[in-house]
Amino acid sequence: MPEKTPDYTLHPKVAAVLERIRKRSAAPRAAYLEQLQIMEDDPDSDRGFVSCSNIAHAAAGAGSDQPELLSGAKPHIGIVTSYNDMLSAHQPFEQFPAILKAAARHAGATAQVAGGVPAMCDGVTQGRPGMELSLMSRDVIALSTAVALSHGVFDAALCLGVCDKIVPGLVMGALGFGHLPVIFVPAGPMSSGLPNDEKAAIRKAFARGEVERSDLLAAEASAYHGPGTCTFYGTANSNQMLMEVMGLHLPGAAFVHPHSDLRQALNVAASQQAVAISRKSDNPRPIGRMLDERSFVNAIVGLHATGGSTNHTLHLPAMAAAAGIELLWDDFSDLSEVVPLLTRIYPNGQADVNHFHAAGGMAFVIRELLEAGLLDASAQTVWGECLADYACEPCLDKSGLSWQSAATSSLDTTILAPASAPHAPTGGLKMLHGNSGKAVIKISAVNPEHHKITAPAAVFTHEADVKAAYKDGSLNRDVIVVVVGQGPVANGMPELHSLTPMLTNLQDQGFAVALVTDGRMSGASGKVPAAIHVCPEAVNDGPIGRIRDGDIITLDAVAGTLEVAADLSARTGNVSISPVHQSGFGRQLFASMRAHAHSAEAGGGINVVKEI
Repeated sequence: MPEKTPDYTLHPKVAAVLERIRKRSAAPRAAYLEQLQIMEDDPDSDRGFVSCSNIAHAAAGAGSDQPELLSGAKPHIGIVTSYNDMLSAHQPFEQFPAILKAAARHAGATAQVAGGVPAMCDGVTQGRPGMELSLMSRDVIALSTAVALSHGVFDAALCLGVCDKIVPGLVMGALGFGHLPVIFVPAGPMSSGLPNDEKAAIRKAFARGEVERSDLLAAEASAYHGPGTCTFYGTANSNQMLMEVMGLHLPGAAFVHPHSDLRQALNVAASQQAVAISRKSDNPRPIGRMLDERSFVNAIVGLHATGGSTNHTLHLPAMAAAAGIELLWDDFSDLSEVVPLLTRIYPNGQADVNHFHAAGGMAFVIRELLEAGLLDASAQTVWGECLADYACEPCLDKSGLSWQSAATSSLDTTILAPASAPHAPTGGLKMLHGNSGKAVIKISAVNPEHHKITAPAAVFTHEADVKAAYKDGSLNRDVIVVVVGQGPVANGMPELHSLTPMLTNLQDQGFAVALVTDGRMSGASGKVPAAIHVCPEAVNDGPIGRIRDGDIITLDAVAGTLEVAADLSARTGNVSISPVHQSGFGRQLFASMRAHAHSAEAGGGINVVKEI
């Protein structure tokens, strides 16, 4: 562990946002902490009070650990895993439980796999019916995490997750058992494959009809080629950044290759640290007390500084609400004004996360943001004393695992810049307001000349209709494509990333192009300005549903506005829920979730404290 770091002075704007969140959240946070205290005091939370029959059931499959588990004398760690072997990011988790259990034994504890959570991949389901289950799967994961921890025999937990909805869902579920200390264990990224610029060029060429499907498939398979997280900076890798800056990982764990010796050493250390902070330790760190306003403000700051995924404008409010904390998009917007963009990782550049990690990675980012007063150094963490101790990186030598202070300079400033000379003076995410509602836009990959677009609307209610219009040439003009009926209530709020190559081709031809939708764009949102997550959504009588073909729309990411040159209030909305999206491919199983979904600003799901 590094030597004690100096005190840091928090930036006034960050301090102001932090204070208003604290005040706004006073009542729900107090209610959450009261419930947490009840769980801590309840005998049902202590394995020693579990009946003989009940604990016998829990220990029956524990093998050599059975006597220790039955005695209740040693800490017992629950492992919640998102393992499956069809998704590259989660395949490495197959081997992790055995390592974690062995490390727990060595630390004088026991461990069991408490349960599994589903893990679906937006990369597989883009543009397909499965994408309509994607956002709601986060709530299923939260529920599954709660089921895994419901047995009430654990003194701490280890959560194994990586990708889009999985990590937020695990956090939300773990916060439902906020009296337990919880450490997140990542798998790490796959090795670098086909360079991102080459992959993007082939995608666009295929959209133009210039290459065969076999060429596209070969390129994609060269990019996504082995175990580990996809190496672009989308939602999955943004998740890993967040877990580190929120202090839920061991420092430096986010972007270490799945099968490296360092990764295995970090896995061992995570299990040992879970024992060290368990409820039976002298230093228990329950996740519900550890994660507070500081943790979530730090998360937003990290998101801006790295040009992270737009999906976290949904996930962070939902995660925070699970801890009794209310985040608003205005918090994101105000913090964006003072947080500089430090990274250039694809799609906001050509480097991948392996290049970012090699240039200095999270240790350097955290160090720079701490010294700039943009992170609250006092935020509590699962390792060290507080976030001030996270400006370090792990290393492995003959003496074992240790941590060294973060580098004082970036090894490649084209990828990772210091806060004193950032890639951009403000964050990569902005909020838009106007007569069509509120929206989110990611501008870190959008060239400045495209930050303001004025063009007539072309309105669609289905993604497939946009593709058909592109194919027949009717979008070969200045156009703002408006796709409505894509919100949480309408069809589960799918990502519309499959439109990106087409819209990018139109932009490359010199047309003024943008996207406006109440749906989502991928965490890898690209070069075309996209006002997404528009709320209220169309089927809830949001004004976006009253936009008509030919309406002149101005999207201004500089001023933070999204305006339609029409009196939308004088029109009647005519967007209804499409029956196409209500059944088949599992959609019907999620009907109640869609019907009760909250707004995008409140997280777009059902597991939130209340509507914001």
